[in-house]
Amino acid sequence: MQNKFLTLLLIAVFTITFTASGQKDVNSPYSRYNIGMLEPAGSFRNLSMGGIEAALRDNSSVSISNPASYSAIDTTSFIFDFGIDYSMNYLNDGTSKFSSDDINFDHLIMGFPIAKGFGATIGVVPLSNNYYKVSGSVQEGDPDYNSSVGAYTTFHGGSGSFYKFFLGTGLKINKNFSLGVNMTVLTGELKRVNQIDFSDAYYVYNDNSTEKLGLNGVNFDYGIQYTASLKNNHFFNAGISLASSHNYNSNYNLLSIRYASLGAADTISYTSSKADAFIPGTLRAGISFGKKNKFMAGFDYIETKWSQSKIPGSEAYAADTKSYLAGFEYIPDKFSNYSFINRLEFRAGGHYADNYVIINGEQVKEYGVSAGIGIPMRRTYSKTNIFFDYTKRTGPSAQNLHTENYFTFGISLNLYDPYWFIKRKYD
Repeated sequence: MQNKFLTLLLIAVFTITFTASGQKDVNSPYSRYNIGMLEPAGSFRNLSMGGIEAALRDNSSVSISNPASYSAIDTTSFIFDFGIDYSMNYLNDGTSKFSSDDINFDHLIMGFPIAKGFGATIGVVPLSNNYYKVSGSVQEGDPDYNSSVGAYTTFHGGSGSFYKFFLGTGLKINKNFSLGVNMTVLTGELKRVNQIDFSDAYYVYNDNSTEKLGLNGVNFDYGIQYTASLKNNHFFNAGISLASSHNYNSNYNLLSIRYASLGAADTISYTSSKADAFIPGTLRAGISFGKKNKFMAGFDYIETKWSQSKIPGSEAYAADTKSYLAGFEYIPDKFSNYSFINRLEFRAGGHYADNYVIINGEQVKEYGVSAGIGIPMRRTYSKTNIFFDYTKRTGPSAQNLHTENYFTFGISLNLYDPYWFIKRKYD
């Protein structure tokens, strides 16, 4: 027991240390706006099935988007889920191509019982990422060259990320209904640099600006689930969750410098604001149907009024979003004593959504497919989850919006001990 606690403690300390300074260094110019590119959050079991969570209930994994699901945690068990992912992004604007990749921490989730039908979770998941680098130049002879302006180079870069730490509980109030609530702590900082350098050293001034946006605050998510047991171990679940809207504390700084290449700065301006940043609520609803320990299929619908958001430095860049997620899971024979293959858990799904980024009046779209497999560990109830997702982001080429082909591979350890809180006579 002591070795178990020590191992989990070391992983938790590593995770907290890493999230304090780490970010996913995968170049996505669409992360230049708002609070960056939103990251899908959840266990790799859920993400393998297109990201569905609202109506999922399981005693060996945790669905964090609907805290009502925590009531399904067994009274003597403990759940520990830790995942990392490797991402690649291929950009194409019609004339040039670029690629980037990175390996990064994805999530840490722990679930444990408080009483029968009363469970709790704690963990950390990503909210958004702000890494991008965009550079270009206009030289004499180029179509965009203007003799009155001359040749110049541009650079736009971003770094930083936001994370959510959460603590939640779920309570089964009767045979069919469960309620739950998450307390979430949002924290992080984004930094953006914009620079224009002109080749003419005598008659023009260069421009350089640096933005910093920090957000922090506490918010609450709420959820409800209905579950019905049907004949022959079949079940039907329905769930609704709401991540409430909230005004977060913000710290926004903008430093602009106008300077000549051969001289001192001509103009320096500095703006600092601590006005609240408003992030709208997210409504998620879903259903699932299946047979216990055999198969399951589900569907989620998600809606967020991002047009109501107020994010310092990114006004008028956010649009309302609607997302549609679907997925399924199939287990040939979960309790087979003779075939390892039959105990594998096969998963697949798909997702279609409006991205919340809007540029020149046009909204970016994204769609993708996912798949995964759960590999049971020998002589335990734990498993290794392998996850794959392909997402394509694109906008109208008439608005000069580029296309992103985003690939993610993930692996997680889902440690499940149904007897964690049972005191053993012998160690």
